Amino acid sequence: MAKTKLTIMAGIAGLLLVSACGTASSDRILFDGKAFRAKAKPVDKRASPTEFTVVVRGASASLDGAREAGRYEGTKFCISAFGTSKIDWKVGPDTEPQNLRIADDQLTFAGACQRP
Repeated sequence: MAKTKLTIMAGIAGLLLVSACGTASSDRILFDGKAFRAKAKPVDKRASPTEFTVVVRGASASLDGAREAGRYEGTKFCISAFGTSKIDWKVGPDTEPQNLRIADDQLTFAGACQRP
């Protein structure tokens, strides 16, 4: 009897682990049908807190998708830090393809959040 309860408990725990793993990937935002790893961070928090860069990995999977993933991360950064989605892009999602910064399959944007 105790062995049966233990087996059932182990089975339930296993199902919970599998279902929890599926949740994270289903919450990912896709751009052009692909998931991109992107991160925005300030250039120099003290000297110019509004200036930031965004690095999007895996840009070769879809340049259009990587551009939108970068736009999303930049917007998220500015809303979180300054409460605005307005961005003055130096190099951004609307930059001509030949002027984009792409190296080692990483797309890099630079911009400044516009204070409200």
